[in-house]
Amino acid sequence: MSAEDLENYETDMELQLYREYRDVVGLFSYVVETERRFYLANHVDLQARSADGEVYFDLNLQDAWVWDVYRSARFVKNVRVITFKDVNVEELSKNDDLELPKAPDLGN
Repeated sequence: MSAEDLENYETDMELQLYREYRDVVGLFSYVVETERRFYLANHVDLQARSADGEVYFDLNLQDAWVWDVYRSARFVKNVRVITFKDVNVEELSKNDDLELPKAPDLGN
């Protein structure tokens, strides 16, 4: 296998992963980013803890999907992450939560 073949394979895998993400993102309520992974989840519990003067984060996710090209099973029931790095949690807006303004009555 040449370097070009390997690069094409990795590009195809990333494209497949993106398509899977696009298909499943609507099933989840939160996007979670850590220094190592990107997750979609329906329940997030993030606790800041300290030990010996160091602050760390204890992150528990339930009903999650993991952005990882090399995992064969990306849906996981429970995930626990312990990290000293930043954790970003964002709540996804649901399309049905958006309300479009009503069209003005132009007297037609």
